[in-house]
Amino acid sequence: MTKIPTRARDAGLASCHICRQVLRLPPVPATGLKCPRCGGTVHSRIPHSLARTWALLLAAMILYIPANVYPIMQNTYLGAETSNTILSGVALFLKEGDWLLAAVIFTASIVVPLLKMLSLLYLLVNVRAAPQARKSRQQTVLYRITELVGRWSMVDVFVIGILTALVQMGMISTIDPGIGAMAFGAVVVLTMLAAISFDPRLIWDREEA
Repeated sequence: MTKIPTRARDAGLASCHICRQVLRLPPVPATGLKCPRCGGTVHSRIPHSLARTWALLLAAMILYIPANVYPIMQNTYLGAETSNTILSGVALFLKEGDWLLAAVIFTASIVVPLLKMLSLLYLLVNVRAAPQARKSRQQTVLYRITELVGRWSMVDVFVIGILTALVQMGMISTIDPGIGAMAFGAVVVLTMLAAISFDPRLIWDREEA
């Protein structure tokens, strides 16, 4: 039989979400317990973690569709307008022979956000799974990786921002962000907030079942 590791909650301890200071919880549960070091509110578990994560994740999954369907960039050159989605931009770089740049954009803009949403969805679905099917250590590692790599999916937004600032030549040529860029930026922000809202300690709570 696998030995169940001791949780901080079982030892009457909790860590601050801001500075990670470990505190001993009072015998009687108290609301609004403050960290003596940074003043942040200390919770044994993040309140409404699953509900908040579900809401943010579903919003990100809905916006992921227009982020890839609508133009992410609109280019005007000598009065002629052209629009490019993320995939059409990748196809253009491939046509020009820029395989490395195409791979970076495809990975950061398509693969990373999709894998992050699927990872969070997997964790949310399995956080209440039956104890005999648990893989808590692997799921904790998955959460840490998801939280770490998610910030790198902002590549397209950064590129568009730089091009918009640099390529503004009046009637000759201009570059403006499209609806897809705003939707994509919202997807990145929402997935980051969803990862922050998810409390990985919930993964270990089912061990007591």
